[in-house]
Amino acid sequence: MRILVIGGNGFIGTPLVRELLEAGQDVSVFHRRVEASSSREVLQIEGDRNRLREYEAHFRRFAPHVIVDMILSSGEQAEQLVDLAGDLKVRVVAISSMDVYRAWGVMQGTEPGGLEPMPITEDSPLRTVRKAYPPEVVQTMKSIFTWLNPGYDKIAVEQAVLRSRRGGTVVRLPMVYGPGDPLHRLHGILQRIRDGRPAIILAEDHARWRGPRGYVGNVAHAIALAAVSEAASARIYNVCDEPSLPELEWQAKVVAQTTWGGRLVVLPTRLTPKHLLMLGNPAQHLAASSQRIRGELGYQEPFTMPEAIGRTISWEQANPPAGPSLHQFDYPAEDAALAQAQSSPSD
Repeated sequence: MRILVIGGNGFIGTPLVRELLEAGQDVSVFHRRVEASSSREVLQIEGDRNRLREYEAHFRRFAPHVIVDMILSSGEQAEQLVDLAGDLKVRVVAISSMDVYRAWGVMQGTEPGGLEPMPITEDSPLRTVRKAYPPEVVQTMKSIFTWLNPGYDKIAVEQAVLRSRRGGTVVRLPMVYGPGDPLHRLHGILQRIRDGRPAIILAEDHARWRGPRGYVGNVAHAIALAAVSEAASARIYNVCDEPSLPELEWQAKVVAQTTWGGRLVVLPTRLTPKHLLMLGNPAQHLAASSQRIRGELGYQEPFTMPEAIGRTISWEQANPPAGPSLHQFDYPAEDAALAQAQSSPSD
């Protein structure tokens, strides 16, 4: 097959392209900047994804069977892509997010009503409040994910793709970790270990919270399956580890692959330093099911969780964040909380 990947040189796109090549597919990558280190096996097309029609001749010469768009941000972008794909007579695979679900909005405190039942499936309700993040958060995230735009709306993206003439495919991603992670999801744990902290604190409600995760190599494998399989036409797929682990259990698995001699400490929420509290409503879990893609496309993780965590730790240790981190560190406040908890055993 010939597969065009839009935004294929990023965190998830890079292993996706590698997997497609190893499977014998012909791959073209459309992105803003062609780097000298780019693989010679891949046809590189340089351009602006917001002006796709200007590059139609390049796309027609490659003659893709499928377009995988890693960086769709808005409904307007999706409509442009679907319109072009219709003329090219190709199927679109759109990379979406589990932030489309109503449960996400409940957790964020933006969605009215009660808690959503678990697990989240592809048929679970979507958000009614279309803004997934406040404008200031979108602006902050744009410094990390430069493809984001102010009109970020994955629900609108999905609606456009699923209406496409060739039967588009939507892949909803979890919290993705692994080598190259721009969010450095494991940094908060590993930095405390590196600094010789005696304990890592979790608030009791955060310790219980369950959310969807996926290793980048496994997520790329799932996207590749959706790209090459005609059975994925007009389908939506969740991709995530099974089961969705509680935060305490997840951090314990990370810690187990280090030589740290400290301990994970769960504190009452009222005793937990503010910088360690989970934002939003931790009573709303985001435990998700990925049984559809496993049953319909035969998805299985190429990398086990211990292997995935080990590879991520090695990369994080060699590549600490170069700039400001999403994680916060206030060791005096953490020491004070631990001391207060020791003096209040009834808590």
